[in-house]
Amino acid sequence: MKKALVVGLNRYPGHELKWCDNDAIAMAGLLATNGDGAPNFDVLQITDACTKQRLQADIQRLFSDESELALLYFSGHGHDADGGYLVTTDFTDDKLGVRMEDILHMANESKCKNRIIILDCCYSGSIGESPWANSNSVLGNGVTIMAASLSTQEAEERTDAQHGVFTNLLIQGLNGGAADISGNITPASLYSFVDQSLGAWEQRPVFKTNISQFLPIRTISAKVPIATLRKLCQYFSSPSDVYPLNPSYEYTNDPSIAHSYIEPFADTDHVEIFKELQLFASVGLVEPVDADHMYFAAMESKACKLTALGLHYWRLSRDKRF
Repeated sequence: MKKALVVGLNRYPGHELKWCDNDAIAMAGLLATNGDGAPNFDVLQITDACTKQRLQADIQRLFSDESELALLYFSGHGHDADGGYLVTTDFTDDKLGVRMEDILHMANESKCKNRIIILDCCYSGSIGESPWANSNSVLGNGVTIMAASLSTQEAEERTDAQHGVFTNLLIQGLNGGAADISGNITPASLYSFVDQSLGAWEQRPVFKTNISQFLPIRTISAKVPIATLRKLCQYFSSPSDVYPLNPSYEYTNDPSIAHSYIEPFADTDHVEIFKELQLFASVGLVEPVDADHMYFAAMESKACKLTALGLHYWRLSRDKRF
């Protein structure tokens, strides 16, 4: 079971924000289903007024059981006092909201197998920091944090996108930008996508984790069908192998097609194999040997081989990891 608490707060008296509710609505929609429409997270969404008592109680509920994955997403005001706060809409000078330290304590103490905290607010990088230890040492086993900005930075909104800068990139990543070849989007791949999309002079996202294996946050259609991906270790019995090609692998090399053709003519079985090898090449798993394109590798009776990325997926294929 996977569950998510998704919060987007605009209605701060005298300090209103514009697009935090949009952030939460978009994130809730993406987390609720995978790319094929299959159910993903069971989402509780808050986009209206939210008191400290309500937010703290809902976070406690989120982390209260033994779910496979529990995810907290918050978009709203943050404050840097006393180690950081998620500010609620009933804030006062002496009651800002929920302390980030208290949220981390609830996540650390939770029996959920994996806990993910994603914060799009000012000073969000404060969570998990300690003046006495490095940031990872205060994270419990199975806890991952993604924050929009450093502990000293504000988090910006984008008027043109009608989302926070950070969340706008999260949305792009969850829509497929952060997916691997098999269609999985993990916290690490999502953070990497966001990090690479922001320049050195922009707000800097923060990633902290204490986990041995990431579960996907969302999956989309694989760039290469899993059944096809599994054939890598069939076509290449060892990482150093090359797969020999000849003109029979190219479907256009057929007497029925009006252009030059050479023997051996297109063979149905070879054509099907070559289509899969070309698909591997299109996503960087395979490359032609001594040729500029897979077409010429076939027509000139050359070969193809695994790339460095292809070697990684070859090992996964050999070990039946997907």
